Amino acid sequence: MSPEPLSAALEREHKIIDADIERFAADVSSGTIDSQGLHTTFNLLRRHIYVEEEFLFPPLREAGMIMPILVMNREHGEIWNLLDAIEEQAISNAEPSGIVESCQSLLELLDRHNAKEEPIVYPEVDATLSATLAEELSKFLNIGAMPENWVCEVARPIRH
Repeated sequence: MSPEPLSAALEREHKIIDADIERFAADVSSGTIDSQGLHTTFNLLRRHIYVEEEFLFPPLREAGMIMPILVMNREHGEIWNLLDAIEEQAISNAEPSGIVESCQSLLELLDRHNAKEEPIVYPEVDATLSATLAEELSKFLNIGAMPENWVCEVARPIRH
């Protein structure tokens, strides 16, 4: 049996992340703010972005996918900033309706992002990455951790 394509593993993470955010928002609507669950889900999403930006996007850019990767990076920055804002809302005990609204905005942003990434970028991942790198990244998706304090490219502070 051949190993699962990396694109399938990445798409599965999208579904897990979306479901966890939906569950968190539903819990907030019911009066429960699970900050630890939110932190776990957002760490998974941040690690997902890390894998894409550090391992997938460079070879895809080299293969000529410059504009799609530029769009993905820009959207990662928007997602990252919204993650920070929602975490701040949860920590500061903001109005639950505001947290739910922010979660809905995040889910809409992720939906638009994934609707481009899955049919355009991910097929190229399977076609472009070596089998060895794809296998290593599949393993990383199961057990790997991103470096502490890593921030996506567009959300990094500008250094002068």
